[in-house]
Amino acid sequence: MSVFPELVSCRDDIARGSWRIETGSARRGDASCDLGERILRVPRGSDPSARVVRAHELVHARVSPGGVARVPAGVSVRALECAEEYRVNTILTRLGFAVAELSDGSERRGGERLAREGDWDEVLCFWLAVLGTGAERPFLAGVRSQVPAWAPALRAVRSRVGTMIRGVSIERLGVTSLNADGLPVGYAEVTVPIARLVSGLLSRPPAEGPVGLQRFKEQLRRAPRGLGPTGRFAPLRVSPSRSQRRRAAPGASGWRPSAEGVSLRYPNRLLLDDQRRALGRRARHASGVVVVDQSGSMELDVAALERLVSRAPGSWVLGYSHRPGDDGSTPNAWVLASPRQRVAVPPRGNVGNGVDGPALEWALAHRRGAEPVVWVTDGQVTDSNDCASTELAMACARLVRTRRIRLARDLDDATRILRGWPPRRAAETFGRVGRALQTSKSFGPGEKRALA
Repeated sequence: MSVFPELVSCRDDIARGSWRIETGSARRGDASCDLGERILRVPRGSDPSARVVRAHELVHARVSPGGVARVPAGVSVRALECAEEYRVNTILTRLGFAVAELSDGSERRGGERLAREGDWDEVLCFWLAVLGTGAERPFLAGVRSQVPAWAPALRAVRSRVGTMIRGVSIERLGVTSLNADGLPVGYAEVTVPIARLVSGLLSRPPAEGPVGLQRFKEQLRRAPRGLGPTGRFAPLRVSPSRSQRRRAAPGASGWRPSAEGVSLRYPNRLLLDDQRRALGRRARHASGVVVVDQSGSMELDVAALERLVSRAPGSWVLGYSHRPGDDGSTPNAWVLASPRQRVAVPPRGNVGNGVDGPALEWALAHRRGAEPVVWVTDGQVTDSNDCASTELAMACARLVRTRRIRLARDLDDATRILRGWPPRRAAETFGRVGRALQTSKSFGPGEKRALA
């Protein structure tokens, strides 16, 4: 069986040259890929196990760092190795390879031995290396037979790591272009954060019992989420309108007595009104577009939403919140109110921001004429993995400045702005966006007054 690693290893961080192919086996540890020396050791058989082991090592040749990669501070080398195994196995799975064949029958005995010796660190790292493969279940069974309390903790790690990687496309998993630190982007955005998560759990095995497990899960939840910064917003996906209540169109009962007009609507006022306001004219209702940040740092006030709808009935209200790392399968925005409807039960947020910029663009597209656009926010802006981004904050600040978007801290303040009152807080006090506005050198006097 011929193998050609030269076909997959054409990268800037790997020296050009021929590879040496050595014959190994499908036994654990007897196949490897040395990118520095360009040595590939793989089984040559045609059975399913040999094929998937060869594919595994070739994926290493395609996506793993060439040479000696810098170890980030606070990250275990062993955790990095096993996190890279997990990334490679995930790529194999998404390519359709039978990763269930990645088992040589020694995993149960290995799990028993490590648990019996109390080697939590190696149990946790090796668990990461076998996740999603045919070795996962026997290894867990071996660990559970010796230390039952470790099994639910390992399952919690599996769930947490799966959440981190679920929304990452296979293209992003395998990106090999180098970042500013000289690391392949896929490795830096996927392998390193997972290794950092696991490194924080080493040397501290979970205590026995429900209380110990709960504390371990809390530690997992407190660990840094996401897969590192992406530097871009997620695409906006507005949820279809559901469970909405009809409400009167603006102006349906908005006639007011007037001395001017063309419609005689109040003839009795010819006798009773000293100003003879017997004619009728349409009342002008406050309206505009309101964008509401519903991330974890903000909370939607349902009563305030009711007040806004009643006092500015012609308004659009859009709520938004993105789930970190989501691939677009989860809606991240929803119409809370429109000129003719409002949502019956406002949806909850998805933890992160992630779509601040696209939500503002949506609002600008729905603005009619000179209507105000109000952004209810704390001024924090994050990318699709919910990582804070100065560049994206600057982009939002540019929209705020050039399109005269008004900033509000809550819906009551947004209602005041829609009805023509000044906001309670200056724009410069709104977190990253406020600092970007404050440090901008391109403001004109009129723009400053509009944003204040």
